[in-house]
Amino acid sequence: MNKIYIEISKLSEQFRTMAWGICNNEEKINDAVQELMLYFLQMNPDRLKQIYDKDGILGVTKYGAVALRRSLTSNKSSFYYKYQKYYKHIAAPYVQDSSLGKHQAYNFNKSIYNLAEDIPDIKQYEKLEMIDNELDNLNWYDKELFKLYYYEGNTLDSLASKTKISRNSLFTTIDKVRNLIKKKVNEDI
Repeated sequence: MNKIYIEISKLSEQFRTMAWGICNNEEKINDAVQELMLYFLQMNPDRLKQIYDKDGILGVTKYGAVALRRSLTSNKSSFYYKYQKYYKHIAAPYVQDSSLGKHQAYNFNKSIYNLAEDIPDIKQYEKLEMIDNELDNLNWYDKELFKLYYYEGNTLDSLASKTKISRNSLFTTIDKVRNLIKKKVNEDI
C-alpha cells in the first residue's frame, strides 16, 4: 500500500493542473488537491488497491480526476461543506431594500454579519467581535446552539438530528438569541 500512496503523492502537480481547467482560484485548487490526497488516504485500501491492480497509476489518476471535479463543482461534496459553504455563509452580502425608505440592510441569507446594522465606519471584524462579546454574556446552551448554527454552518435539520432537540425548539432558541444579540449590538453602536 505504501508504494501506491507514494505514487499518488507524485500526482499532486498533475491534479493541480487538472483543477485549473475547472477553477481559476489557486488557493481553492490547492485546498481541493490536498483534500483529494486525504481522500485517497482515508478511502478503503482494498478498493484503492483494486483500482491500482486493474488499471495501474492511470486508473488511480482517472479516479482522482473524477473525485477532484466532484469536489470543485458539486455543492454536495465534502469539500464544499468544509471550505466553500462556510465562507459563503459567513461573508454573505447584504441586500439593500430602498423601497422601504430606510437605510437598513436586509439579507435574506443566513449570515452573522447581518446581526448588526450596516454602518459604514465599523468594520465587519469589529461587528463579529461585538457579537462574540454578547455571546459570552449568554448561557452556555444558547451560545452553543448559536455557534453550531452560524459558525459551523449547520442547518436546523442537521442540528436536530445531531442533538436530538426538536427543530422548532432549535429555531425558537436561535431566533431569540439572534434578536437579543442584534438588539444589544445595535444599541452599542
